[in-house]
Amino acid sequence: MGNVNIHVNSQKASLFDIYNMTAASFKRTVKRNWQLYVLLLPSLVYIIMFCYAPMYGVLLAFKNFNPRAGIWGSEWAGLKYFRQFFGTSIFATTLKNTVVLSVMSLLCSFPAPIIFALLLHQVRNSKVRRFIQTITYAPNFISVVVLVSMIILFLAPSSGFLSNLLSAFTGKDSLYLVRPEYFRPIYIISGIWQSMGFSAIVYLAALTAVNPELHEAASMDGAGILLRIWHIDIPGILPTIIIMLILAVGNILSVGYEKVFLLQNGMNLSVSEVISTYVFKTGVKNAQYGFATAVGLFNSVVNLVLLVASNYVAKTVTQTSLF
Repeated sequence: MGNVNIHVNSQKASLFDIYNMTAASFKRTVKRNWQLYVLLLPSLVYIIMFCYAPMYGVLLAFKNFNPRAGIWGSEWAGLKYFRQFFGTSIFATTLKNTVVLSVMSLLCSFPAPIIFALLLHQVRNSKVRRFIQTITYAPNFISVVVLVSMIILFLAPSSGFLSNLLSAFTGKDSLYLVRPEYFRPIYIISGIWQSMGFSAIVYLAALTAVNPELHEAASMDGAGILLRIWHIDIPGILPTIIIMLILAVGNILSVGYEKVFLLQNGMNLSVSEVISTYVFKTGVKNAQYGFATAVGLFNSVVNLVLLVASNYVAKTVTQTSLF
């Protein structure tokens, strides 16, 4: 018995020593690099205030919220709002629309900046490359409201030049903004135009790390541009592509409600009503805070599951992952 106590006490002592050594090492690191930690502090405060502190509001999903009693003082509702959401007919509609729109956007939008970066990397004239970068980065700084206003002006049935041009080529009417079948193409194409240039920055940065000697050796062996892109550039940026794909899959249900909401109308509502717009309407317009929080929490949990699953698959298949 005494030997057991001695062994337990020695384990506690060793853990205590490890803790002291770790704390001392951390203090030395902070003291040696305090300038870097000062630079990190504003970002850390921002994340705590705007990412972690609002998590307190998740309690609304399990409460019959009473503004006079506050969040803590309100009565518990359990899973009432989740059952309410899953039992409504709008659940299947919003989930289907969100998944379809997100998957179509991922399939169309994700390869676009990769292809653009690979092609732009082959442009040797620096002035031409900078000019192309400038005109493709610029749309990213256009606000969603301005972008949707441009879409409405360009696709107006009678005065929109783009709608008239498309009608001249297709021979169909120009009611693109009210037809449900055109909502998703409009959303996806406008998103590619706005974000492709800016999203390509990550891949252009990754391409700079590819050893140019590999291209020189491949050129001497007679490999053309396409072969060099396929066998040198793409494998060189593959880890970056996988990381970005994991992040994209983890946000597959996070369709921003601003552009969808602004493009919505009574005619295309059957395909444009997604989870985020439904949360906005029920939570803000109808003041159903608990119900809207429950729907938003469901959306976040599904995204978390998809993120972990995609990270696990990527780690298993390619040995590249976020964590």
